Amino acid sequence: MKAFLFIISMLLLFTSRISAQVRLPQLVRDSMILQRDQKVNVWGWAKSGEKITVSFAGKKYRTTARDGQWRIALAPLKAGGPYTMNIDASNHITLKEILIGDVWFCSGQSNMVHQMELHSVLYATDVASANYPQIRQFWVPNITSLQGPEDDLPFGFWKSANPNDVRQFSAVAYFFARKLYDTYKVPIGLINASWGGTPIESWLSEDGFKTFPANLTTIQKNKDTAYINGLSRRASAFVSPPRPDDKGLTGSTKWFDPTYVPKGWRTISVPGYWEDQGVKDLDGTVWYRKEVDVSGSMAAAAAKVFLGRIVDADALYVNGKQVGNTTYMYPQRRYALPAGTLKAGKNLFVVRVTNNGGKGGFVPDKPYQLIAGNDTIELTGYWQYKVGQVFTPQRGFGGGGIALHNQPTALFNAMVAPFVNYSVKGFLWYQGETNAGRPDEYAKLQPALIDDWRSKWNQPNAPFLYVQLPGYMDMSYQPVESQWAAFREAQAKSLSVPNTAMAVAIDLGEWNDIHPDRKKEAGERLALAAQKTVYLEKDQAYLSPMYKSARVEGNHIVVAFDNVGAGLTTNDSEEPGEFAIAGADKKFVWANAKIEGDQVVVSSEKVTAPMYVRYGWADNPVNPNVYNKEGLPLAPFRTDSPNAK
Repeated sequence: MKAFLFIISMLLLFTSRISAQVRLPQLVRDSMILQRDQKVNVWGWAKSGEKITVSFAGKKYRTTARDGQWRIALAPLKAGGPYTMNIDASNHITLKEILIGDVWFCSGQSNMVHQMELHSVLYATDVASANYPQIRQFWVPNITSLQGPEDDLPFGFWKSANPNDVRQFSAVAYFFARKLYDTYKVPIGLINASWGGTPIESWLSEDGFKTFPANLTTIQKNKDTAYINGLSRRASAFVSPPRPDDKGLTGSTKWFDPTYVPKGWRTISVPGYWEDQGVKDLDGTVWYRKEVDVSGSMAAAAAKVFLGRIVDADALYVNGKQVGNTTYMYPQRRYALPAGTLKAGKNLFVVRVTNNGGKGGFVPDKPYQLIAGNDTIELTGYWQYKVGQVFTPQRGFGGGGIALHNQPTALFNAMVAPFVNYSVKGFLWYQGETNAGRPDEYAKLQPALIDDWRSKWNQPNAPFLYVQLPGYMDMSYQPVESQWAAFREAQAKSLSVPNTAMAVAIDLGEWNDIHPDRKKEAGERLALAAQKTVYLEKDQAYLSPMYKSARVEGNHIVVAFDNVGAGLTTNDSEEPGEFAIAGADKKFVWANAKIEGDQVVVSSEKVTAPMYVRYGWADNPVNPNVYNKEGLPLAPFRTDSPNAK
């Protein structure tokens, strides 16, 4: 159905372009925000020779369509509004509720995608109190193009930040915008073009790959529609082995039915993965059941069930009725139970979990609760389980198609190119998890993307603000090598590009969730970075402390930093943690560290001739507790990297 609607949209788009009437891009709509203090473009399509008049803010602008296109540059305006824009040709268009303010193009992968809706438990108050009609978001649909840059989208709308619509705002972008609006009272527009799980390569234009010949070869090959269609046919022709029926769904009485009498069920702990509890290498479905005693007062009220996160998919049944399901691993499971679902006394909870690869089950260290009013029942502990379906391991692959959204230029062409005529204040970027295994390459790709976007917008000094990846995965209690730490270092190298700033997020991660909940701090740290680099605030520290230099003094290393603000401190009143030290052999051991003024002095009795020091060098450092007194965390670093000072 979605594919059919998309085809219809594109047909309507094509039809409108060949008509005589003036047509506007999807972005130029009611309630849009235009960039203040710059010439801004209004553009569209019309029959060649069509005369167009734009009336806006007391001025009239005229042009004539050529080759089916037209564009007018509006004079710069100060922040304000609302304004009305009238466009007259053979047809008449009126656009209302236009504001003048600061427009930010926001992009990246899932942590930029993640809407307030997905974090509405932590930020319930922020959602309920969202009353910011001058903060608006344009959400870009997820579409691809391998053939070249597109000039428009199939659809799109501007929405303002109110308790209903803010749920679909990017959480990071919203908190960024809210902090800037609260500080400057200037309208903030957010154009959010982001797609979960996508690599940086998909966001660059073909011109951005001029120093990456392998990618240019791929781009040219992907332009061959016969080649792409051939891959798709091969993928569709591959038939995976048939899966057996799920015993829990095929018997005379389904396993979620309260009348079902369980036989042969075993005990298992929730949360936890079944591979860690005696079930070896199982891909398939596992059913969990538990009886939960509920009081009469809880049963009378609407309730909600928190089931943490589940790998991969799940369906929840309460007293025989399905009340929720999720089809992939990343969202937190939060299911509403209407009044009447529960009953006083014993209630049967059954969860069917499907896992397609790796460990399956309930992710540890997440909330597992039944909540009604002010009452909470913990759902952790022992459940009963039984395997319903075992998937046959797939041998070999179908030589199948490619994921179009992961191909170089695919998202630039479809989700970025339509906006390059639209003047912006700058760019927000939160991406990297997909590229984390290739830090050396990323150190070149991110500066290439910055240059590419600035060139396409013809704004060579446009600010580029980005989030450094937070802590993630298992914690290590010994000094280790770390790919994620090396990737954070690669991200930090983009700070050598003028007009860039990085929001350090090492303290915002969750070991078991690549989508951590604490989006407010990430957004507000981006806003602080904007205050420093864009709004030129000077009266406090707006950036995290960053490694500056190190010198050896006897058996100590003295480390100096930039952006110390009012001084360095620790957030737990303990000595600085996560410092490691090594001699020429680069065998790192934990170090003693002390803050002395704006420096940290590091030593270890195990290393008498120190040469190198590291801080927070791990996928997920245990206690990166050094901050400036303004509350911003010290960025992880190492002095033994090839380009360290």
